[in-house]
Amino acid sequence: MYVKIKVGNFDITEVWDGVFYKKLSKYPEISEWEMRNIIEFVEYEKINGRKCDIECDNKDLLNKIIKGIDNKELYIKTNRPVLIKECTACPYRKGCVTDFVCHTTSLENAKKIFNSGKLLSAVKARNLSAQELAKENRNAANDPLDYFDYIMFAWGNCQAGDRLVMERKLKRFPNEEDLSINFTPGIRFYFKYDVLKNHPNVVYDGVLPMKIKDELLLSEWVYKIVIPKQYQREFQNIIPSNLSDKIIYVDNDCKDIWDWSEKVYKIIESCN
Repeated sequence: MYVKIKVGNFDITEVWDGVFYKKLSKYPEISEWEMRNIIEFVEYEKINGRKCDIECDNKDLLNKIIKGIDNKELYIKTNRPVLIKECTACPYRKGCVTDFVCHTTSLENAKKIFNSGKLLSAVKARNLSAQELAKENRNAANDPLDYFDYIMFAWGNCQAGDRLVMERKLKRFPNEEDLSINFTPGIRFYFKYDVLKNHPNVVYDGVLPMKIKDELLLSEWVYKIVIPKQYQREFQNIIPSNLSDKIIYVDNDCKDIWDWSEKVYKIIESCN
């Protein structure tokens, strides 16, 4: 099976319907970190039985990428930048800040997580096979089966997790009003990148900062957990004692999802 890698000046980096759209921050230049990401994607796909075809309008860049993949040892240990500027949608930071990664979930799922003390992959959390999950309407991106075996993480100041929570709640793609006056934040589980990278089941797929296979024990790995203050009464009596010092209740007095993401991330930074 083949997947396609398209390298260019896209709006964002994403995988959609079997295509990896890789945005470069200074196209047609490519940084060592961006090269590492492409190599990680190719390696991940190879492990899962898929081969990659690469497309790029700039032939010099395409040749450089092919050469980089053939010499992966030169790039695979590249340190992450402090700020990744591929996605500049964030109005505050103009990029992804890399000290922390975050897993965001709904109110209902968070209660289950606190009950078990673990983050679980979709397969384990929902007790469904990857085949069943892949067939659901919510798999709009047509993700392959192996994706459902992992816990996904975004960069700490990213709003993508809350956007997905809203999408699941509304059962459609959220519009501007949904992400502003009608926005309801999810629960965010924060982790230090330099700590979580040592997890025995960590995987790098070149798209996300990292992901963890099967499950993650919160008491051993989580840094802070942000819960919107409006839910404090619902959660304060179900938080396990070994996680009570990790909890931060934050008032949502924000104008939109971007404002909320920035407010929360500033609080996380202040705890560091």
